[in-house]
Amino acid sequence: MTRKTPTIIGAAVGLALFLALGLLPALLYGGYAGVLLAGGIGGTPVGSGFLVRALIVFGMVLGVTGVGALFTVGGAVVGAALAALTGVPATKEEARGASK
Repeated sequence: MTRKTPTIIGAAVGLALFLALGLLPALLYGGYAGVLLAGGIGGTPVGSGFLVRALIVFGMVLGVTGVGALFTVGGAVVGAALAALTGVPATKEEARGASK
């Protein structure tokens, strides 16, 4: 097991948690941010033109990307911290050297 393995496992767990818990709120708040952006650019009340819809979709994509990255990086940090705290050896050779 290399030093990267716990970090990658933590990132995968973080991404799974994002898909289970964070995807819907990220879409919701990203869409709300898109509506606010469209209202700021085009004025309120917001119409239903192409630019407005594109800004709302942009906000949703930005929200999902940002929150997904936050969950993934957070999971990787937790995985690396747990590996460092539990003393997971980097390679089998280091484990043999430490036991001698």
